[in-house]
Amino acid sequence: MFPVGGVGVMLVGVLVAGVVCVLVALVLAGRLGPVTAVAVGGLLWSIAIIGLITLLPATAAPGIVSAEGRLGTCSWDIGGPAPDGFWIFSGGQRLLNTVVFVPSGALLVVAAARAGRAALALVPVGLALLAAYSVAIEWTQLELARIDRACDVTDIIDNVTGAVVGVGLGVVLAMILRPWRGRPNHD
Repeated sequence: MFPVGGVGVMLVGVLVAGVVCVLVALVLAGRLGPVTAVAVGGLLWSIAIIGLITLLPATAAPGIVSAEGRLGTCSWDIGGPAPDGFWIFSGGQRLLNTVVFVPSGALLVVAAARAGRAALALVPVGLALLAAYSVAIEWTQLELARIDRACDVTDIIDNVTGAVVGVGLGVVLAMILRPWRGRPNHD
């Protein structure tokens, strides 16, 4: 049995990660400016939150799934059994899987915007890394059946969709916040 889990443990993890990420933002603020430092700290925090809510068991006493009883592959039932169709997020887990990656995508753009033209490469690379993070989470859920999670390709698609929506939102936020202001000329 996995030794920890439950909403309380997730919330403590979110709080501890938040404190660490605030400290990171404070350290970076002098060098990167406050907007970029907060975006970097927020991006790290959002990634930590995703890991906590997807890799910790949802209950404090997760069930034991024997190696013989766990699935051998991810579910490839794209869209799942929902009658609403694949691209319609009516709520529930599919919507949550999408929404949880939106902040990461948005903060990625705001953090990268200070880099000027390099952001045109940093954002797609960062988006690919967020997609790889989603794949790694699903693979971990597949391999560690004892955390009472299931691997599902639909989750990856929903996560990446959320990250892409976040990137679009991040472009708007970057235009409003303008993190490149005051950037040193030695770049």
